[in-house]
Amino acid sequence: MEAQAAQLEEVRDSEDRYQLATYKKMPIVAERGEGVWLYTSDGEKYLDLYGGHAVAGTGHAHPHVVAAIQAQAQKLLFYSNLVYSEVRALAAEKLVAIAPPGLAKAFFCNSGTEANENAMRMARMTTGRENIVTFSGGFHGRTADAISATFLGKYREIGKPNVPGHLKAEFGEIESVRAITDETVAAIMLEPIQSMAGVRTADADFYRELRKLCDERGIVLIYDEVQTGIGRTGEWFFAGSEAGSGVVPDIVTLAKALGSGIPVGACVVTENISSNIKENDLGTTFGGGMVAMAAVVATLEAIEADGMLENVRMIETYLRQRLAEIPQVVGVRGRGFLLGLEFADNCATIHKALLDRKIITGTSSDPNVLRLLPPLCLKREEVDLLIEGLKVICGSG
Repeated sequence: MEAQAAQLEEVRDSEDRYQLATYKKMPIVAERGEGVWLYTSDGEKYLDLYGGHAVAGTGHAHPHVVAAIQAQAQKLLFYSNLVYSEVRALAAEKLVAIAPPGLAKAFFCNSGTEANENAMRMARMTTGRENIVTFSGGFHGRTADAISATFLGKYREIGKPNVPGHLKAEFGEIESVRAITDETVAAIMLEPIQSMAGVRTADADFYRELRKLCDERGIVLIYDEVQTGIGRTGEWFFAGSEAGSGVVPDIVTLAKALGSGIPVGACVVTENISSNIKENDLGTTFGGGMVAMAAVVATLEAIEADGMLENVRMIETYLRQRLAEIPQVVGVRGRGFLLGLEFADNCATIHKALLDRKIITGTSSDPNVLRLLPPLCLKREEVDLLIEGLKVICGSG
């Protein structure tokens, strides 16, 4: 224990000295991972039900993904989009193949916020309009246009001066959207499940009415699936799913789990959107790099080969059944492996107590909601560890 404490102190001192303080960090020095487990340098292990901000979709260090990255790195680390690339072509083909019908082309970038920025730009280019409607509780990233589209807590404030052309509607309330969508609106953009806001969802009718409104008024519909995409809801996308009335937007943005930890983002768009984009309208130095593309291909292959979509659906059902044994959990929000555990009161002490038991969960802007965003390979026995921990902590065992 003394050696562990000394090492933590040494690493913490070094990071604090040479890095900007951006996050409140857990007292963990992460060394390696395997599946849903995160290991420290002294051999301690943590059950990771947060997945490093929902990134570890295939699990930590999935062998197929690691092998693909290693093989590509030995051949060519990077060359820009000025050349053709076999692995980039394969990544685009595979991504379009799993997308809902109508989404026909992919644009690769580096992150979720960059994907959202480019989605808004494409909408403006397509319509010739400027305004973007987003929603209370939505989070779309930290770069200038994306943070200006964010109406959650402090985030928009820290992005000031905000980029003009952003309008706020109330999530789940179609009349609030209708009231502000005039001939100046280029796009309506939303997280179909608002993760950071406490895993907020809307009725299926809301998504259907949004699609209808956009079609009537010539507005581009954008789904920010940076967190919900690539299997997290038990489907490849929220777009086209039963939970959203089968609605397919004009643009879907992706990142997080798309590369299993290698930074990569993407926009998947309709032919109509792509037909309005000319050479040099969009650009990115590192987007579509070979190692990132190898990670994307291997990620999609691993999810499919390991039956992870089916696993998410099965384990979600089991997890909800087990959570019913905890009276202090008054609600379970979300879908698949994007779940919010709602407690009657502030759950900060529960979050800390779980961490003390070596179980990592996520907080949210709702003080009563803990978020679960585990790797898609989570199993029943690991769910049982969470339930046992909650029973002890909540005194319901």
